[in-house]
Amino acid sequence: MRITFEQKNNISLQMKSLIKILVVAVVFVAVSCNKSTAPNYQFMPNMYESVGYETYGEAAFKDGLEAQLPAEGSVARGHIPFDIENSTEGYALAKETVMSPLDSTQVDLNRGKELYDIYCGICHGGKGDGQGNLVKREKILGIPSYDDAGRAITAGSIYHTIYYGKNAMGSYANQLQEEERWQVVSYVLQLKADLEN
Repeated sequence: MRITFEQKNNISLQMKSLIKILVVAVVFVAVSCNKSTAPNYQFMPNMYESVGYETYGEAAFKDGLEAQLPAEGSVARGHIPFDIENSTEGYALAKETVMSPLDSTQVDLNRGKELYDIYCGICHGGKGDGQGNLVKREKILGIPSYDDAGRAITAGSIYHTIYYGKNAMGSYANQLQEEERWQVVSYVLQLKADLEN
C-alpha cells in the first residue's frame, strides 16, 4: 500500500494536533496540581523561615533583658548637642558667652513669630509681657515680662532656657530644631526691644 502526499500531510497535521493537545494537557495538569499557598521546594529555607528573637531576649542581649543605652559619645541623627551643661553655672555661662549663629540675612522674624505663637505665646503672651492665656486663666503664675530688669535676658540665656527649660517651663529641644530655636530667640529679643521702648 502506497501513501500519497496528501495522506502524509494529513498524518503530519494529525500528529501536530496530537502533540499540541498533549502539551496543553501536560501544562494543564502541572498548573492544576500547583499548590500556591505553600512553596513546593525551598532552595534556601533560612530566607523563608527566619529565626525569631524576642525583643529583649537573651539571644539579642547577653547581659540581660533590658533596653540598652546608646554607645557613649553617640549623637542622634539630626541632633546637634549643646555643649553647655544644664545647671545654674551653665545658664550664667550661656547668658554671657553664647551668641546667635544667624546673621541678619538669616533671621526671619515672621517664622520666629509663628514658632513663638505655637510654643511660647500660651504662657509668655503675644507681646512677651507674661500675660498668656494660661496666666490669665491662673493655670500658671509667675511668668515675668521679657523687659524685666532683674532677668536681663540675652540670646544665650534664651537659647539655654529653650534647650533645657527653666523652673516650671520644660525643654523644647525635641519640638524645635536648632535653627528654629534661634529664630525664636531672635523674635523674643525683638519682643524685649519693643517692650523696652
